Amino acid sequence: MIKVTEQAKKKIAILMEDEGFDAVQDYVRVGVKSGGCSGLSYELKFDKSASEDDKVFEDNDIRLIVDKRSFLYLIGTTLEYSGGLNGKGFVFNNPNAQRTCGCGESFSL
Repeated sequence: MIKVTEQAKKKIAILMEDEGFDAVQDYVRVGVKSGGCSGLSYELKFDKSASEDDKVFEDNDIRLIVDKRSFLYLIGTTLEYSGGLNGKGFVFNNPNAQRTCGCGESFSL
């Protein structure tokens, strides 16, 4: 399960609308890919449909899909959003990550 904070929910809804997606019907695809300074990096994008290999979740009225490979890395993660002058944007609070880079966009296990 992936959690979505209230601030992240608000920002996701705005971004989805800006890009022609519907936050009620469409999905946020959360994934992990090789790369980044710590070995693995997070990936966020919008999607209109889930495949049969995806895990589907809903938290805080946001529909999330995660491919099976990424799911193992993301169990228990909270998606947060930090805005403002010193904000970082979307932040993954991942209890599985043993090491993260300074920007918070990559991690290792």
